[in-house]
Amino acid sequence: MDAVDKKAFFLDLDGTLLNDKKEVTPEDRAALQSALDRGHKVVIASGRPPQSVAVQASRLGLDGPGCYWIACNGAVVYDCGAGRELLHRSLAMEDLYALFDEARRRGVYIQTYGPEGVLVEASAPAAKETVERYCAGTLMHYDLISNVRREVPTAPEKALMIDFAGREKTEAMRQWIADNLSGRVDSYFSSAWYLEAVAAGVDKGNAVGEVCRILGLPIASAIAAGDEANDITMLRAAGTGFAMANAQPAVKEAADVVLDRDNNHGGVAEMIARVLG
Repeated sequence: MDAVDKKAFFLDLDGTLLNDKKEVTPEDRAALQSALDRGHKVVIASGRPPQSVAVQASRLGLDGPGCYWIACNGAVVYDCGAGRELLHRSLAMEDLYALFDEARRRGVYIQTYGPEGVLVEASAPAAKETVERYCAGTLMHYDLISNVRREVPTAPEKALMIDFAGREKTEAMRQWIADNLSGRVDSYFSSAWYLEAVAAGVDKGNAVGEVCRILGLPIASAIAAGDEANDITMLRAAGTGFAMANAQPAVKEAADVVLDRDNNHGGVAEMIARVLG
């Protein structure tokens, strides 16, 4: 296959490749395998941390040659076939501390990540209930800690603020980040409940460009699908951006194509069929 004919499919996980039961439909699974068999690349592009994305890629059988994943909205890029990281960017520790201090002051739940999983201060609002709900969906382990300054061993890729009751507090937190950490920290929503905080310049769109550069593919060969606000940069960066039928209105507006199907009914298979025939 000529390089000009090769495609790289960048697929968000939750709400895109995964259905509402956190599974992949048989139709989507068959379409992805067919694309791989024909020499195309498949890239999972998620806001989830590396531990969670790696487990999910393995469960989906998307962890061999031709498969890649993007974690933490672009902070980490991993080559499954080679078994190595291609890119890794972390939050500065001083910015992590500032986020935790402000979240604590505002009564906003916030968590970060260590080598073994999720780290959350036990004093955070509804700490145990919130982290258990999060980990049930991401297949991760968690530890309750007393203080982020003493018990986060290495600079993490991101912090995550969660409010299952609504967005009032997290919207205010996002504005505080823009006002006080501009140029150092970027933040955006990855779901109705999750506010992501990453190093400035980290997003799925920049990761698409980096993966294409590494693979020697023109950006026109990048095909992306997503459903949430953190997918918008990816859809805009790709040669063709597809919004799932279940996507948020702003995502549909940013996409080149809005699919007829949603994440529960083979939306990814529809996208692949439209691109490859």
